[in-house]
Amino acid sequence: MTEKKNIFTKFPKAFWVANTMELFERWAWYGMFAVLALYITGSTDEGALGFSQSQKGNIMGPVTAILYLLPLITGALADRLGYKKVLIFAYLVLSSGYYLMGSVHSYGLFYFAFLWVALGAALFKPIISATVAKTTNEETSSIGFGIFYMIVNIGGFVGPLFSSKLRDAYGWKIVFIMAASAIIVNLFLVLFFYKEPDREKTSDTLGQAIGKSLRNIGEALMDIRLVLFLIIMVGFWTMFNQLFYTLPNFIDQWVDTTIIYKWLEGISPSLAAAIGTSKGTIAPEMMVNLDAGAIILFQVLISTLVMKFKPLNAIMSGIIVNAIGIGIAFGTGNGFYVIVGIFIFAIGEMSSSPKFTEYIGRIAPKNKEALYMGTSFLPVAAGNLIAGYLSGEFYEKWSDKISLLQKEVAKRGLEIQNIGEGFTQNDYVKKACELMGMNEHDLTQYLWNTYHPSKIWMVFSAIGVVTVIALFLYDKFLLKTNKK
Repeated sequence: MTEKKNIFTKFPKAFWVANTMELFERWAWYGMFAVLALYITGSTDEGALGFSQSQKGNIMGPVTAILYLLPLITGALADRLGYKKVLIFAYLVLSSGYYLMGSVHSYGLFYFAFLWVALGAALFKPIISATVAKTTNEETSSIGFGIFYMIVNIGGFVGPLFSSKLRDAYGWKIVFIMAASAIIVNLFLVLFFYKEPDREKTSDTLGQAIGKSLRNIGEALMDIRLVLFLIIMVGFWTMFNQLFYTLPNFIDQWVDTTIIYKWLEGISPSLAAAIGTSKGTIAPEMMVNLDAGAIILFQVLISTLVMKFKPLNAIMSGIIVNAIGIGIAFGTGNGFYVIVGIFIFAIGEMSSSPKFTEYIGRIAPKNKEALYMGTSFLPVAAGNLIAGYLSGEFYEKWSDKISLLQKEVAKRGLEIQNIGEGFTQNDYVKKACELMGMNEHDLTQYLWNTYHPSKIWMVFSAIGVVTVIALFLYDKFLLKTNKK
């Protein structure tokens, strides 16, 4: 115990400040991102934007992909200009961007606001990781990065908890004010407490620094093993992102969460009130947040269980579990099954996600580990891009409640005003219920039985299965051939 205490005292103040800033940044990001799909597509009479699922996919996919690609440039910018200066600018961008997201209502302005947030996040990301790396050494790095990973998940868990309760009580705008406020805390921390760690001064111009980064990525991508692995892992990130891109909409449109609320109420009315909404339901983001909660509680246990697995075997096992979990979550309208699916998905994530970067380090030639690690963002970016399409245009055609209702209305030859200015999604549903002689619950059940929106689970799970098959063939033929 004394030895552990001594190790904790060896971390400098900059390490703890960096981790605290990571906590608040993740709080802001996940507090916003966990409800973003709902805000973009929700009915305007409830304070949301009322955009289509396709528009949602076109916003979330490309912008988040850009966020993961930009650190290639922003990292070089921070090395050139200094961490503290760039962090101050990043926080000014982020706080203004979050506030703007909650203040604008047109498609173009909202797209710009989210892109502005992505720029701020891309400026922040490489600096905090570099600060943690530079404030740890061979003795403290293992515990140091363990603390960092834990902080990421705590921020990712706390943010949605707050945004869910706040939006239920005060409406949508408070979510973005909360995110902006969390970043203002970081601005205070960087101005008064953050001490920049020593970094190598360079005489390279910004253009030369960016060029060097691009050349390093290009050099790493000359390795066919690495390229094929990264391409295959796009499948994992595509499936993984459905948890945030699509599942909140699916739960909101198709899953009856009142049964979960009543079950919790039977155990403890105060527990049901703490977790649920004022309408007697469980918010989709609360259910999805079970993923982050499970990681906080069980990551150490799962990591211990897969410690002796080869990284590739751990990744394949994890993705199979992911595919089962995502299939259960999307395969039924029963809220309890959705919870089970999310928990199973979290177990797979805990096995596969940490091993992803470890494996890239394993296949890197000696002294080129950092070079190879720099490519790890590529499949994440591509996965977000494809996830945006599947969650947008594809979901709209297969599983979106409003689109399927419009199809049914057209099939019956009913005349209902188009959704637009002064006529919301909720107005459309009410009018359809009136003309079809159903209440909203019966209408939802009718659409579920007629159009089977849950069939989308087959696509998401199939992506995971195909990814595992590709990894198996990659291991069996390419890697073993190379070893021979």
